[in-house]
This record gives sequence, C-alpha cells and structure tokens, in this order.
Amino acid sequence: MKVVIIDGYVDEPACLGVPPYISPYPRYLAGALRERKISCDNIFYITIDQLRTASVDNRKIIESADIVIVIAGITVPGKYLSASPITPSEIESIFKAVSGTKVLGGPIRLGFSKEGGRAAATIGIDEEDVVLAKGDVEAFVYDLFQSKSHFCNSEKVEHRFRTVGEIARWAVKGTFIIKQHPDFPHLMCELETYRGCGRKKHCSFCTEPFYGASDYRAVRDVVSEVSALYAAGARYFRIGRQPDLFTYHATDKGGDIPEPNPGVIESLYRGIRNAAPELRVLHMDNANPATIATFPDRCREIMKTIIKFHTPGDVAALGMESADPGVVIANNLKAMPDDVFDAIKLINDVGAARGTNGLPEFLPGLNFVHGLRGETKKTFEMNYDFLKRVLESGLLVRRINIRQVMAFPGTMMYGNDILVKKHKKQFLKYKEMVRRDIDLPMLRRIVPTGTVLRDVMCEVSDNITFGRQFGSYPILVGIPEKLPTGKFIDVTVTGHGHRSITGIPYPLEINNTSFSLIKELPGVGKKRAAEILRGVPYEDEEDLITRVENGKELIQYLKI
Repeated sequence: MKVVIIDGYVDEPACLGVPPYISPYPRYLAGALRERKISCDNIFYITIDQLRTASVDNRKIIESADIVIVIAGITVPGKYLSASPITPSEIESIFKAVSGTKVLGGPIRLGFSKEGGRAAATIGIDEEDVVLAKGDVEAFVYDLFQSKSHFCNSEKVEHRFRTVGEIARWAVKGTFIIKQHPDFPHLMCELETYRGCGRKKHCSFCTEPFYGASDYRAVRDVVSEVSALYAAGARYFRIGRQPDLFTYHATDKGGDIPEPNPGVIESLYRGIRNAAPELRVLHMDNANPATIATFPDRCREIMKTIIKFHTPGDVAALGMESADPGVVIANNLKAMPDDVFDAIKLINDVGAARGTNGLPEFLPGLNFVHGLRGETKKTFEMNYDFLKRVLESGLLVRRINIRQVMAFPGTMMYGNDILVKKHKKQFLKYKEMVRRDIDLPMLRRIVPTGTVLRDVMCEVSDNITFGRQFGSYPILVGIPEKLPTGKFIDVTVTGHGHRSITGIPYPLEINNTSFSLIKELPGVGKKRAAEILRGVPYEDEEDLITRVENGKELIQYLKI
C-alpha cells in the first residue's frame, strides 16, 4: 500500500509569516496512517513547490500510488516569497494523473479564494472520483482504512472531526514525515494547542465557531509531540495553532472572555524547553487583545513566562480588525480601540527590550480587516489615526497586516461583503499611507541602522539575496550580492523599506568584498566606497582607522 501526501497548504503569507515550515496536517495524516500499520517507507510527502519543478520521480510516485491525499486551502490571503498555496487547476492536474483513491482535505473544505476581498467559493473539481473530506482529513483517512492492505468505500466513511486523544497519538507517530520536507532540517514546525474560540460572541468573518467549544490539548501531549519532533531533528517551533494562546486552558466564568491560566502556560513552555533543550526558535502567534485588556495582571504573568522560555523576536499577533467602534459592534469584534492600545502598551512594557538576535524580545503585531459590516470612509481615517497614536506614543508594533475580508460560507459575512468593492480605491490609498507613514518609521525604530541581526537564512538568491531570520513574523532582508541559499549569516542593517530592510554581511571582510556592499555601510555612499576600495588591502584595524575617514565608526562592522 503506497500513500502520497501532497502539501499545498500555506498557513501564513510567507513574506509576512514564517520561513519554510510544516503544518500539523501532514504530520497528523502520517501518524494516522502509521496507526493503520502503513509503513514509513510507503508514506510519501511531497510539497506543491516540489511538484512545480516537474520532477519525473515525484510524478511516478503519484501515478503509482494507491491513495493520494492533497492538503489545500488558505485562511489568510497575502503575498508569498518562498512558497505559495496550491491552486484549483493544480489540484485537477494532480488528480488526473492518479489512478488510485483521491482525497482532498484541509481548509479547502470551507471554500477557496486566492485573495482577500473575494468570497471563498465551494471548490469545484472536474474529477468526479475525488473525495472532499468535509471534516478533518486525518480522521477521514484513518477511518477509510480498515486494515494494512484494505480500505473501505469512501461513501461509507463518516466526515468527522478528530479528537484530542487521536491527535495526541498521531502527532507523535507522524513526526518522521518532517525528514521528507525539502527544507529539512531548516523547517519551522507549527504546534497546535487548541482550536475553537472561547468567546460567547464570534467575529462576523471567523471560521473558529465551526469547531465548537475550545478543544484544549493536554500540556503533556503537546510536550510529547515536541519531544518526538526534536528527536527527529526539529529545532524551530511556533505555537501558532490557536485563536488566542493566552486563553489556553482558560476558565469560563460566564463572561465573553474566559479567564487566563498562567500556571498552565508556564507548564507548557517549561515542558517544551525541557523536551527541546537546544531549540533555536520558540515563538507564538495569535492573541486576543480583549483578553490582555480584561486580565492585565494574569496576561503580564504569561508574558513574563513567554520571555523566560522563548527566543527573541517573538510576536503576539493581535486581531484588532478595526478602530471604528461602529464596525467593532456590528461585527462582534474582540476589542474597542482603547482596549487594543492598552494591550499594545502592556506588551511593550514587558517585551520591548532588545534580545540576543538583534530584535526586541516580544512585541505586538496588528491585524486589520476591511470590508466588514458598518464600514464607512471614516473607518479608514479612524484606523490610520489609531496607528499614528501608537507611533507618536513611542510604542513598538512589529508588523501591521492589512487585508480585505475573505468571507467563508457559514459565516455572518458571507454574502455581505459588498463594501469590499465599494471601498477598494479607498482601501488601496489608505494601505499605501500606512506603509509610508507608519510602517517605515516603525521599522526604523525596531531595527535602527547599524543593528546586527543574527542568523539570517538566505532563501532566494540572484543579484540580490533575500533572507529572513526564522520566527513568527521575520523581517525580509535584501542583501545586494548573490549568496548561497540555505546559508545562515549575521547581517548589519543599512537601510529600510516600508516592510523590509537592506543589510550587509556582518562582519564585512573589507579586504575581500565588493563595492556594492561597501557602499551600504552606515554613513558610506558611492564616493567614499570607491575611496575605501582603492585603499585595499588594510593591514589591521589601526591601518584602516588611520587611512579611512570615520574609520573608527566603521570598524565595528568590519573584519580585517
């Protein structure tokens, strides 16, 4: 029995989200298959980017498979750097080559849209024998198999959600699959703590209510998964699979927001650190600003725990969505603007100190969604004014994500997103203003010129090399020289764009480098770079300081 898992799912826009990573979907699937006694040697994992290279070997594996499972769909629209989600046409092309059983699963069960501002429509695949898993694809595939060599008629299989007990087993059994990822071992492993929002009311566009009440995984189960991943070679982890990490195992006391449990989160982080003592990244993702504003003391305690056990450059992505109180009320959003401001301030108070990798320890991120019910042209002004208030207050926000609503069937917004088109021009103008007036000065504040960023991985290389640190929302770095991909280097920040920076290798070997890099040194332009280059070679630091204007200031970035 040969099974192929094709991974076409990208959880976050890769330019805004994480470098190469693997979601829980293929790991859970691999574990479910192992529990059904399918051997590791007969379970094949292929990313959609690998298929795009037109590899003959990969095509042969798919054509000869007994079952092919495609993981597809996106929940957050955006642009991509080193990975992009699978498209419906690619899904059809794959399944046309398959003679065995064809299963489609993942977020695509909710609908498909390739960009924000477009409703997610029910997917239509011409191949009639494709089975769309309407619940969790890992549970469907598990139930599909009756024994090692036989699986039953798919029409008789229930479309259900998996249980936390099942994924406790499958997450551990499926860790072997990470070694088949083309970027292993430089691979971020996404960790799930729970799903299902604990609020009594739900945002108009949110799909979390489809899962019902919050379904918390036990701390020991998450830690066991980390231990198995670490043993398999994983060193990069992101706790990103929950609507609000601060309410992991929270207590429902009847209000709209459950009360955080700092002790449980401390156990989680301590357990992960003990299970993976030499991990290189431990970051989080989502947080509800209303939780932080409602329970500031408990959340401050949680933040201190995170900083104690995590790695620097961490980001708590706050789902603000809108600074317009009318929009907040009309869409059951999480928090009023003043509550979000208080949450931003608290995170800054605890986490703004600079860490060992060159970035602040722990900062907020902000998510805005446009096209929601009740939005007017004034909404754009309110959002912009809120961001100006944050900037002028001296607070730090790691990144601002601005998108138009993607309305999924079954949500309050589905069929009610007419404002997306009505306000399209206003949206684009406002977005550009934010990038120019907010993002640029904010980025200069977070990583000033001369900052040294540690362990930047070179991902895409041509005349300019683009790289990022591993993390939840790493900054895109452009290095004006062709460097080997997969290489990790330290980088001196030399310039800023709206959402990216320019950098040069640190320390720069002044006797063995190019004009294009020398001219990027802080305070050095083309004219001085030419003068410095004409003076090569320099015998030592003293020689350079003597012969180069402002050499004493430059020497901190150089190696001789």
